[in-house]
Amino acid sequence: MSGGAIEAALAVEREVAAPAPSRAGIGARFGASAFDRLAPLVGLAGLLALWFAGGLVLESVPAYAAFAGFAPGPALASFAELLTSGEAWRAAAPSLARIGQGLAVAFGLGAPLGLLVGSVPLAERILQPPFQLLRMISPLAWMPVAVLAFPSWDGAIVFLIAAAAIWPILFATAAGVKRVDPVWLTLARNLGAGRLATLRTVVVPAVTQDILTGLRLALGVAWIVLVPAEYLGVTSGLGYAINDARDTLSYDRLAALVLLIGLIGYALDSVLGRLAARARWVPAT
Repeated sequence: MSGGAIEAALAVEREVAAPAPSRAGIGARFGASAFDRLAPLVGLAGLLALWFAGGLVLESVPAYAAFAGFAPGPALASFAELLTSGEAWRAAAPSLARIGQGLAVAFGLGAPLGLLVGSVPLAERILQPPFQLLRMISPLAWMPVAVLAFPSWDGAIVFLIAAAAIWPILFATAAGVKRVDPVWLTLARNLGAGRLATLRTVVVPAVTQDILTGLRLALGVAWIVLVPAEYLGVTSGLGYAINDARDTLSYDRLAALVLLIGLIGYALDSVLGRLAARARWVPAT
């Protein structure tokens, strides 16, 4: 018998001898998989139940009756009106534009600085203390400076968003560079790659996932800073709409806007999370 025939026979024997998965095992795996898919819905259902309970408290206590618009019924009705009237998009579009500009500025500064800090030890020793000091300053503390430094309110808001978003990108990128396998760098140098070529072909692809993770964290921080930043002199955006609803005591509309902010932020975070999960890089061998 030839060697190939022997190997084929052994393979068939192993398949026959291998125990078949039991129905109980298949059922357990199916149940666990189904629960994993339903787990997020369970969490959202719990949050909705807490919202309904809070609404009942607001409606039943006379001292809180003025805030009954926060209950799910009025809030969801107002949310549907925001969507059908187009007001949701008119409020969200300026905010999304400011978030995009602020994140673009933060990425344009933070990613290169992170590459520098992560790859040059001397640069890290020099820049780490001032960066850590600046990182601990609340972005909103720069609001008076931003108002004086920029000719438009939009420019000031974009500056505040960038000031909040730059640090997660910078430090995530630097941490990713430090985790690059030294063997890859040595191999690139042995193949004749210079510093820039190594950076372009090895380091940047290797840290793309870290950069996207930092960008995701930056989005969360920037999204939180956005609303109070839009309390400045602008007359558009989600923050302005929140402030206007508060001033007019339209609590149902305010709750609907809060729900809109949460849904948009969740969608943006999910997109970046999926991109980061798919950005894992392994060098070709």
